[in-house]
Amino acid sequence: MTGKSSQLGDNLLLLTDSYKLTHWQQYPPNTTNVYSYFESRGGKFPEVLFFGLQYFLKRYLEGIVVTSEKIDEAEEIARLHLGDGKLFNRSGWEYIRDYYGGRLPVSIKAVPEGTVVPTHNVLITAENTDPNCYWLTNYLETLLVQTWYPTTVATLSMNMKRQFLGFLNDTGDPSLVDFKLHDFGFRGVSSVESAGMGGGAHLVNFKGTDTVASLVFLRNYYRADMPGFSIPAAEHSTITSWGRENEAKAMENMLVKFPKGTVAVVSDSFNIFDACREIWGGKLKEKVMKRDGTVVIRPDSGDPPAVVVKVLDILGERFGYHVNEKGYKVLFDKIRVIQGDGIDYEMTDEILGAMKAHGWSADNIAFGMGGALLQKLNRDTQKFAFKCSSVVADGVERDVYKQPVTDPGKNSKAGRLKLIIRDSEFTTVQQRVQGDDQLVEVFRDGVIRKEYTLEEVRRRAGEGLQRVMAKAR
Repeated sequence: MTGKSSQLGDNLLLLTDSYKLTHWQQYPPNTTNVYSYFESRGGKFPEVLFFGLQYFLKRYLEGIVVTSEKIDEAEEIARLHLGDGKLFNRSGWEYIRDYYGGRLPVSIKAVPEGTVVPTHNVLITAENTDPNCYWLTNYLETLLVQTWYPTTVATLSMNMKRQFLGFLNDTGDPSLVDFKLHDFGFRGVSSVESAGMGGGAHLVNFKGTDTVASLVFLRNYYRADMPGFSIPAAEHSTITSWGRENEAKAMENMLVKFPKGTVAVVSDSFNIFDACREIWGGKLKEKVMKRDGTVVIRPDSGDPPAVVVKVLDILGERFGYHVNEKGYKVLFDKIRVIQGDGIDYEMTDEILGAMKAHGWSADNIAFGMGGALLQKLNRDTQKFAFKCSSVVADGVERDVYKQPVTDPGKNSKAGRLKLIIRDSEFTTVQQRVQGDDQLVEVFRDGVIRKEYTLEEVRRRAGEGLQRVMAKAR
């Protein structure tokens, strides 16, 4: 290699698909404007919680992103990769370097982050602001479409919150919901960036996490002070290293070393039921009862609905419980349960349903969710797509769309679009249709025009969830 390589992600010119390197030669003659949009075309949930674009704008697009060194590097890679250096649009990038000081002549509009929008609606639009840079709009598709990831995590997390609120409304205290789902996903994701971004998306809806990268992400990109919280907790290594014969001493050590507040202890290293009955509910019962705080017992194996109900039954026998005003059992307040194994959207419903059927309130349990929260999803979970819907060529504006006979679900929208509220619902229409556009210009010519704080995003997401729940009643 003859040139010096930048760090992965540091050269915007290389943050695209290979075939897009050649697209500048493929548009109609005398094209001056390309306008594209981003939407969810359906999927697992009927609404999406939009989140994460601000990170991509600040991390990759803001400021001077085109330099001579980056042009040289991209040209060399294109030459070696495609076999012909002339396929690379060097003159186009040099134009941006010389006329815009390396800032991108593009306008990006988006729905405010945290907004809950029904699928099949426009979420982002992008277009070039300089007629010489018509090719730039869809060059950025690859990067902008990655907004699918934080939006999908935020959407899943929101729907789990909705699920928990349903059970809490029926059996317990809805005010406890913010700490019902804890992010255990750092080790299960594909990258540190995924942990930060996905973990940050989860914290739009909840406040419990063990993914430290998410705290850094939200502090750096959404002006959050401390967006998430955790507690001291044991893992199998810290319990089993004492030896099987000293399991009770290992558990007692947790009470000694953490005498106040909430502490979680994994308790299935050998026999979860004996641990609940003989250790927590026997040898350590008085210490738990007198401790200034709550001990959270964590089963981590077996069939989750059956194990959780049996653990609650044992703890109820040993520590006692009361029946709340809704007619469901709530354990003595010094003891609770967290289930962190095998958790996904469907499993939490099964566990909470089994608890309800056996008379246990959802107040008694929290959940830890790892790979299923941050990794067990993809762009097709909500069928995200970025499509061109308008071009200007030879001075004439033309609507653009696709309509494949083999798959009507992939039909795309035509024309320049806006998102309006009609009859209290978000609706996508062409710009000439009457109605106030809900899309906000967030980026123009290298400058971020609108920025959101986590507090604002959370407020908007909460309002959106309430609308969704009210509509479902």
